[in-house]
Amino acid sequence: MNAMILNVVTKQMLKAALTGLVLIFFCVNAQAAKPVKDSSLGLSKTSVNDSPEPEKFGYSNNFPGTGNLLPRAYLNAPPQIPHNIEAFLPVTAKSNNCKMCHDNRAMRGKKVKGQATAIPDSHYTDLRHAPGKVTTELIGARYVCTQCHVPQANVKPLVDNTFDD
Repeated sequence: MNAMILNVVTKQMLKAALTGLVLIFFCVNAQAAKPVKDSSLGLSKTSVNDSPEPEKFGYSNNFPGTGNLLPRAYLNAPPQIPHNIEAFLPVTAKSNNCKMCHDNRAMRGKKVKGQATAIPDSHYTDLRHAPGKVTTELIGARYVCTQCHVPQANVKPLVDNTFDD
């Protein structure tokens, strides 16, 4: 029995000693390593202390019904708003002017040029509590359209993007 305990203790001591040697090795090598320049960090390849300034841009001045849709950024991405929305802001539960044109049950699922895109059934479905039931009122947080949908703007990105949907 004592031989078994001695064997276990010996294995634990060897394991601890090896762990210690590995830690010492990494600590010594970490101190000897060259520092990383801040210009080599991140995507922008500039100093982390720089604050890049985006180019000035404006949102579309298109009147509702006259703008062209941009392609979606990725599969199932929320579509961008192709018209000016300044007159409709702020979008809240009590003041949602988007519904005036987009809350059209007869147009749901249909795309007709010159017609407002209808709010989809998913926005009238409580996916947590009643996933199969489409209601007549917008569900939960779906009434604040600008949480997901943003006005289109032709903006140059601050850094290159290689994302592929």
